[in-house]
Amino acid sequence: MDIKEIQSLIKFVAKSGASEVKLEMEDIKITIRTGALNSGGETTILQQIPMGQPHMAPAAAPAPVAGTEAAPAPAESEDAKYITIKSPIIGTFYRKPSPDKPVFVEVGDSIGQGDVLCVIEAMKLFNDIESEVSGKIVKVLVDDSSPVEFDQPLFLVDPS
Repeated sequence: MDIKEIQSLIKFVAKSGASEVKLEMEDIKITIRTGALNSGGETTILQQIPMGQPHMAPAAAPAPVAGTEAAPAPAESEDAKYITIKSPIIGTFYRKPSPDKPVFVEVGDSIGQGDVLCVIEAMKLFNDIESEVSGKIVKVLVDDSSPVEFDQPLFLVDPS
């Protein structure tokens, strides 16, 4: 299955009104969900796993050592006042539109609804990730050129 066939499938699913389509072939597994995951109504490819290769689960966090206390609790309550912008797809996170261009947003930048915050590459397609909120960027949670998972936090935004 080549990229044009996948793009045609995405367009077909978006026009059909289906909320989810799963396709399994000999060497590929694709799940396409529309509308329900993102308020913009755009189509999102969630996963492509080559069937011949093992699926790698994320590494588990190490268990805390006895006698040490968890200090991040105050930081989490402080971050609770911020809105978290999460990745709508699996792919590679890029802060710039191309290597020779400046980053889309920096910490401290004011953003509006619909502003492009980053690009996520999935299956050789570059998807602009737009803000669904207005506010100020407080923190960038992912390094440039890093792989991201579905629903992984990307940015913290102060809506005030």
